[in-house]
Amino acid sequence: MTAHPEVFDAALTLPPDERAALAHRLLSSLDEPADDPAVVASEWAEEVARRVSGIDAGGTEGMSWDEAREQLER
Repeated sequence: MTAHPEVFDAALTLPPDERAALAHRLLSSLDEPADDPAVVASEWAEEVARRVSGIDAGGTEGMSWDEAREQLER
């Protein structure tokens, strides 16, 4: 944020709902292809396949639901 610190500082003075709207507009303006639902679905499918392969190959160790819940609550 060194290019225009005054813009950033001014944005921080906005009420939370206006900051959220501004953040949304800025992020939307990036028009990243990763925001395309088809791209996201494809990337998740690849990730799931990678994880399943790791489990099938014995290189990935799972955990019980109780262990997972404990980690999430930390």
